[in-house]
Amino acid sequence: MIRVSGIKIRIPHDEAKLHSAIRRQAKGMKPLSYQIVRRSIDARKKPELYYVYTIDARFREEKKLLHMKGSKWTMTSDTVYSFPPCNKELPGSGFKRPVVVGFGPAGLFASLMLARVGLCPIVLERGDPVDLRQEKVEKLFRDKVLDPESNIQFGEGGAGTFSDGKLNTMVKDKTGRNHFVLKELAKHGAPKDILYEAKPHIGTDILREVVRSIREEIISLGGEVHFRAKMIGIHDRDHLLENIIYEEDGVRKTLDTDTLILAIGHSARDTFSVLYDHGIDMTAKAFAIGIRVEHPAGMIDESMYGAGYPEELPAANYKLTHQCSDGRGIYSFCMCPGGYVVNSSSEPGHLCVNGMSYSGRDGSNSNSAIITTVTPEDYPSDHPLAGMEYQRIYEKAAYDLCGGSIPVQLYGDFRDDQISTSLGTFEPQIKGRWDFGNLRKCLPDYICRDILEGMEAFGKKIQGYDRPDTIFSGVETRTSSPVRIVRDEEFQSNIRGLFPCGEGAGYAGGITSAAMDGIRVAEAAVNYIFSRK
Repeated sequence: MIRVSGIKIRIPHDEAKLHSAIRRQAKGMKPLSYQIVRRSIDARKKPELYYVYTIDARFREEKKLLHMKGSKWTMTSDTVYSFPPCNKELPGSGFKRPVVVGFGPAGLFASLMLARVGLCPIVLERGDPVDLRQEKVEKLFRDKVLDPESNIQFGEGGAGTFSDGKLNTMVKDKTGRNHFVLKELAKHGAPKDILYEAKPHIGTDILREVVRSIREEIISLGGEVHFRAKMIGIHDRDHLLENIIYEEDGVRKTLDTDTLILAIGHSARDTFSVLYDHGIDMTAKAFAIGIRVEHPAGMIDESMYGAGYPEELPAANYKLTHQCSDGRGIYSFCMCPGGYVVNSSSEPGHLCVNGMSYSGRDGSNSNSAIITTVTPEDYPSDHPLAGMEYQRIYEKAAYDLCGGSIPVQLYGDFRDDQISTSLGTFEPQIKGRWDFGNLRKCLPDYICRDILEGMEAFGKKIQGYDRPDTIFSGVETRTSSPVRIVRDEEFQSNIRGLFPCGEGAGYAGGITSAAMDGIRVAEAAVNYIFSRK
């Protein structure tokens, strides 16, 4: 099989056009078969729009094609990942089953890998299974009734389950874990196009089905998944893990284990405090804070694709960055084409927002976070958990501003430092109750200044981006973990047998990178288990 990239097909297109383009590239040779490796959209010469393909194909005379003058074809060299086999008998008497705390992307894939090698992991998830979790989330949206253990942040599938479901990652991966994650998601119900789209996404409606399917496989292989089960303590002897303490449905329990994969997510503030009090090494790290912005989806699509763009195109993405005059960077984050702003709170008396899309991305608005990086120098103290307290300050201010409803403000009124009294030409697409409020009252002054400077700069890149009736909502504080749990080259903390993992521990940023880290840590845990037989 050989590969060629840069095959351009004018949009609108069909499969016959792609087939013909491959034959042209191959000097008339007919492929026996081919598969799409990658597809992106080239809109640089709008209104002329193109799909750009990379494909792998089989031909009868591949050597002849490779040596043809001017040929752009090369042999494929993709690395196919497989979880390292144990090559040993499973542990016998005295074996303590590994425990995974947290069932987001990192915990899901760590548990799946452990289950597939016969180690029968025990999973503890503080929130609910995905269907009941959906009910709790809807109750928050409808009635402002928050379940602190089961919400947008906590529950089966983690925070990514109620998001746009983006699967692109900047992680450099020579092992093939990235594509392995995508193939597993497709195997469990995600659309097959995630295997080749340049900016793949699933959508919250399909993600719920995917995470349920992965859980069912883990259980079928001998794993256990306990919901409403929150770790509240650990015990070690001479820095070797011996057991953990957890509450399940309000009942305090102890579980003996010498291998714990900690995939708690970036919002498990109480668990971070428990770990810190026990002496687990951790440091404060940078994250970002800001607001959500909404525009009519049609406006964004037309700006990205040009007037009269073909209907077959998906709702448009964008990525914006600007270096502010104060030296900070401001940028778009977690952009949700045709999506919704959601109340993503997880603590009583505190409020934050995020973005979410369904698989069709067919909402009337597109939204994105507009955020600025903050560092430990901005935090109220030099404590390792000071970043969490920084988040809490502004989440509490956002909650108090509108009595637990999401504060909403038009950009023109934010600029003029006044509360909005009416909407402009379009309405917010928000999951959760909202009210008008002055968002400048629940953000630091330097963040507000950067948002104003950034919006003016972004308006020069996307026409209408800084229109006065652009809808702001806030605050966006859960962009990444403000804490890093220190781990060594064997992926363990200063307590042997404790493996910090995923986005919450500070080693990932998004669904795919968290899943990849879950796999990587599961490999290390397997090596640790068998080295101690």
